Amino acid sequence: MSDQTPPRTTTDSGIPATSDEFSITVGPSGPIPLHDHYVVQKMQHFNRERVPERVVHAKGGGAHGFFEASEDVSQYTKAKFLQKGARSPVFARFSTVAGEQGFPDTVRDPRGFAVKIYTEEGNHDVVGNNTPVFFVRDPTKFQDFIHSQKRLPDTGLRSNNMEWDFWTLSPESAHQVTILMSDRGIPRTWRNQHGFSSHTYSWINAGGERFWVKYRWKSAQGIETFSDEEAAAMAGEDADFHRRDLWNAIASGDAPEWTLLMQVMQFDEAADYRFNPFDLTKVWPHGDYPEIAVGRLVLDRNPENFFAEVEQSSFNPSNLAPGTGLSPDKMLMARIFSYHDTHLHRIGTNYEQLPINAPKSPVHSYNKDGAMTYRHAGAQPVYAPNSFGGPAAGGDGHGSDLFWDVEAGELGRYAYEKHAEDDDFGQPGALYREVMDDTDREHLVTNIVGHASAEEVTSDMKERVIAYWANVDAELGAKVAAGLGQGNGGSSNGAAGQAARELLDARANRA
Repeated sequence: MSDQTPPRTTTDSGIPATSDEFSITVGPSGPIPLHDHYVVQKMQHFNRERVPERVVHAKGGGAHGFFEASEDVSQYTKAKFLQKGARSPVFARFSTVAGEQGFPDTVRDPRGFAVKIYTEEGNHDVVGNNTPVFFVRDPTKFQDFIHSQKRLPDTGLRSNNMEWDFWTLSPESAHQVTILMSDRGIPRTWRNQHGFSSHTYSWINAGGERFWVKYRWKSAQGIETFSDEEAAAMAGEDADFHRRDLWNAIASGDAPEWTLLMQVMQFDEAADYRFNPFDLTKVWPHGDYPEIAVGRLVLDRNPENFFAEVEQSSFNPSNLAPGTGLSPDKMLMARIFSYHDTHLHRIGTNYEQLPINAPKSPVHSYNKDGAMTYRHAGAQPVYAPNSFGGPAAGGDGHGSDLFWDVEAGELGRYAYEKHAEDDDFGQPGALYREVMDDTDREHLVTNIVGHASAEEVTSDMKERVIAYWANVDAELGAKVAAGLGQGNGGSSNGAAGQAARELLDARANRA
């Protein structure tokens, strides 16, 4: 409450408004004339005050902070923001993936974990999830996967049967689904989760040497999770629990923090590594590529305006500071197109001029005009090359950071080249047997059985679910079968289970 005299309401043009309570009418009961421009303007703006929600990662929250490089990694990259002692402002956004705006925060779902670092050489975005892998490895399947997680076209309802249909027909999903169905499928808060680039990227040092790398943000708060029962209770009590928790923690001075850890692979090792290192459904074992600390991410300031800073924020994996680059990961290469394109549709042609997205370093571009633009070059050349002092590309070799050698071949639709240990079920099986403890394994079975016991999941689909998990681990398949009351772990005794096995085997052989 304030006893100060409030400022005068104005139109969007700054003209003082006559009234916020009464429209112009023809007498007390007459119609409102069209020339009441203030009321018309308010209605028009209200009708347009929401941009289209994101197709994925629609609901989320975010905060400002900084990234501080604390270790010397100059042997791997020349990126200035990664040199020891460098400190850069940051905006981070966390989100669910499948649900719409208003969806409960505590559903079982991967969480988006996107970090925008405003470096002195332009924005650098690390766009990932709270899991190190993903459901598919080829971008042509991404849209279908997302559709399977959304809503049925007739009822408008989400369907566990639809999800299992896609997963059981896509064996490469097993690693991610194992993580999703584990306790880590529902983080207790955004602060209590790790973040991952998931994709492989590249670094290049000042001497021109290249390396393949993976990013991981390790939570200083530790990992905490919700059980299904706790998550359901919280969804009913506070659907915005994760958003509220982050805001309250920062407002109270309890700034969350993450350590940036990197895995680094020598450039030439990728060709003969035991599995394809660019496969998004795989992790690099820490025994082969131990993590090295680089710096810390701290979020210590809440947004001043949720719409302007969270809803209008955009992240793009093509935002790569000099000294960093891409990799032959097919999903990553497709995202380079997809993210920019969706931002153009959702928030406009000049979305990168919005304050939350604008770099804090100078911009010199020949892109001009278009909807919503407010940065103009004045009397400057609008084309290149030119003879009048306009900006010129090149100079530090940044463009070459994005390239790698490829062998010439015929155009076609290819799976990744086979490596000695490429296998869709090997890593999720190892996760179940070697990483999880007895409690984790028990909870995994409970979560799978609960999800596959939904009313809409058919008996035939349950057979396929059992076969899917039996391929991950025979004991796991048997436990899922027992939990679903479907026999002995998807053996050939069930016709649907046998058909599912044959289908999975056929797809694996084709891959």
